[in-house]
Amino acid sequence: MTTTLKTNVGRTTGSPESRRLRGADHIPAVIYGAGMTPVSITVERRDLRIALSGPAGTNTILELVVDDKKFPAIVKDMQRDPVKRNVSHVDFMQIDLSKEIVMSVPIHLTGTAKAVVQEGGLVDPAVDRIEIRAAANNIPNEIVIDVTDMNMNTIIRMEDITLPAGVTAVSDPDLVVVTVLVTSTQVDKPVAVAGEAEAGEAPAAGAPAAGDKPAAS
Repeated sequence: MTTTLKTNVGRTTGSPESRRLRGADHIPAVIYGAGMTPVSITVERRDLRIALSGPAGTNTILELVVDDKKFPAIVKDMQRDPVKRNVSHVDFMQIDLSKEIVMSVPIHLTGTAKAVVQEGGLVDPAVDRIEIRAAANNIPNEIVIDVTDMNMNTIIRMEDITLPAGVTAVSDPDLVVVTVLVTSTQVDKPVAVAGEAEAGEAPAAGAPAAGDKPAAS
């Protein structure tokens, strides 16, 4: 399913014009792809936010309306202002919905690892996204990982994850995806060595204190 996003064409390139557009809540952008000449466009900030607000987020398959043409596309790159953190420029890439593309997809942990909780551990995602390959119209919104059976010694690697049909991993099979952190440790009480007096125990009557020399006969 695609989400329609209207665009405006014919913008003047350059920093002053870009600043003026951003001030009017229009984001400078470009769309490019195989077989087409890159086109400079703008999108309204509110429209872009709404288009990417679904469960797929920035992986949403968009139908960009450019003049009288429509292009299936994805967000390839999104630049942000280093201070305000709002979007300052977007690169859209035209795609073929039937062909495979590589996307970075978020992971979502489900279930409760009771064995970990009982030992004072914490299930920790080592990464928050993994790279997968699939047809553009078959990109999952997220990769769900069940952690119910994890224990303190469990490590879930990329090769351990079951992916949806038609989806393959691009990441290294040995990539650590989920691990366990120890949040509390049990401190063992020191064990007194046989023959040594316990801390704070007075020496037996008649016995020399530590460091004293025996009396001369």
